[in-house]
Amino acid sequence: MKKQIVLLPGDGIGAEVIEAAKDVLSAIADEYGHSFEFTSYDIGGAAIDKHGTPLPEETVNACKKADAVLLGAVGGPKWDNYPSHMRPERGLLGIRKELGLFANLRPVKGFSTLLHASPLKAEVVAGSDMLIVRELTGGLYFGTPSERQNNGASVVDTLAYTRVEIERIVEKAFQSARLRRNKLTSVDKANVLESSKLWREVVEEKKAQYPDVTVEHLLVDAAAMKLITNPSQFDVIVTENMFGDILSDEASVLTGSLGMLPSASLREDSFGLYEPVHGSAPDIAGLGVANPLAMILSAAMMLKHSFRMEDEANLVESAVAAVLEDGYHTADLNVLGYAQKVGTARMTELVVQFIKAESATKSIQSCYC
Repeated sequence: MKKQIVLLPGDGIGAEVIEAAKDVLSAIADEYGHSFEFTSYDIGGAAIDKHGTPLPEETVNACKKADAVLLGAVGGPKWDNYPSHMRPERGLLGIRKELGLFANLRPVKGFSTLLHASPLKAEVVAGSDMLIVRELTGGLYFGTPSERQNNGASVVDTLAYTRVEIERIVEKAFQSARLRRNKLTSVDKANVLESSKLWREVVEEKKAQYPDVTVEHLLVDAAAMKLITNPSQFDVIVTENMFGDILSDEASVLTGSLGMLPSASLREDSFGLYEPVHGSAPDIAGLGVANPLAMILSAAMMLKHSFRMEDEANLVESAVAAVLEDGYHTADLNVLGYAQKVGTARMTELVVQFIKAESATKSIQSCYC
């Protein structure tokens, strides 16, 4: 299968982790007979320096023609004093809008060898493996009016959703559940908010189309509690914009490091932009010590959600887990005494080696069938 992939390295460690993902995807292409064509374009601070804008037109045009986009990171103190429309982050917000990306998918997994890195007890984190599906373009963050009134003495923020906006994110969540363990938890505040009542109605209507998916409803306060006290009970969580923002940040403590968190922003046709949750980390840029695993796992999400290459995605995820199980950690992780600390290039090399070894083993086994 042939795919066109646009790479947006961005700023800081973005280029380093993008290169790691490219190496892993090239290994997957070799082992499975795919053809991945990579082209790189500027975004964020790097684009400001070269083109005078955080989102050049050529970058937008290239992304619109691609099958998927991988983004490293944007931002850094160099551009902190720039006007708001010239901040690197405007490039990220702009490309999401230009591409019509409405669904944010953030998987959170408690790797057995990293349980010590979480502030929660190991027995609580053990077995955690969930996907949070957050609506990205509606709700309180985009409602109008949103303003101060009466000379600043009062304020109005408007939470608005249309049925169509809810239907499309719920549909994406059901599809995601089918790629995992067929369980969906819908989070709302239907005991108070009219928007949540509509949300729950839509979920109930949609579940008839997915009889193989088990559905439960949770109020957001109960969901927040259970994320910390019993996170392993969740498979896929779907919720609106603000609740998703808060809950996904809360769930990030399960992994112990932002360097382990991938994410995807998708639209209806499964086209997506994939990026690690971590920032550009300019203090370690160029030192070769950045953790590439969140970017590599983001590439695995691309294989699964945009390309429907589930076997290939599962192999990448298994490779990451195996390397961690072997005791290899990057500097951002709370390294135990027996762990082997490695840099970006070595960690990437280990993941690639596992992929090639597993593929070779399967080839040998198939010869004896």
